[in-house]
Amino acid sequence: MALLFAKNNSLSAITSLPATISGGVFNLISTQTASSSATIDFTSGIDDTYDEYVFKFYDIHPATDNVDFQVNFSSDGGSNYNVTKTTTFFAAYQNESGSSGTLTYADANDLAQSTGFQMLCDGVGNGNDETCVGTLHLFDPSNTTFVKHFMATSHRYYYSDYAIVDYMAGYCNTTSAIDAVQFKFESGNIDNGVIKLYGIS
Repeated sequence: MALLFAKNNSLSAITSLPATISGGVFNLISTQTASSSATIDFTSGIDDTYDEYVFKFYDIHPATDNVDFQVNFSSDGGSNYNVTKTTTFFAAYQNESGSSGTLTYADANDLAQSTGFQMLCDGVGNGNDETCVGTLHLFDPSNTTFVKHFMATSHRYYYSDYAIVDYMAGYCNTTSAIDAVQFKFESGNIDNGVIKLYGIS
């Protein structure tokens, strides 16, 4: 049997995909840029247009040292960010000297039927070279039958010279539609950074 390989010139000739191939397209809905902002709120664009929404955050930098970057959800258009959530959280980390790598379940960072904010990145430093980045997925937020699942992966430069990747997942324990999302640090402003909201088709 002959093996067939794609070549650069054949791939570059593709101008469109067949109608039978679909899914996984990121459709940019909005972009928000922080500048000494208390919060970043997405109060529009989260509806029944898509079954999955993705938030990508870039170089989120706090004004205050060693603070947690957090998220919460709203079912009333952003009047309140207090949806009941249950989540789980674990992290892997390594320091600059290479002497302290580990993988750990961080039970202090998860929630059990709480309306409080969920941590995405723990202990982000405010040095000029310290930020956090990551992705948050929110699934079927307009569904009024089931709970609303979400998951996030993020990376941070920890304030004491650690590279840490955080993994969080959970659900909003409500059958009400989720229609707004807020990001903030546990204290102090978001000095700078960008968050983009995408719908996945």
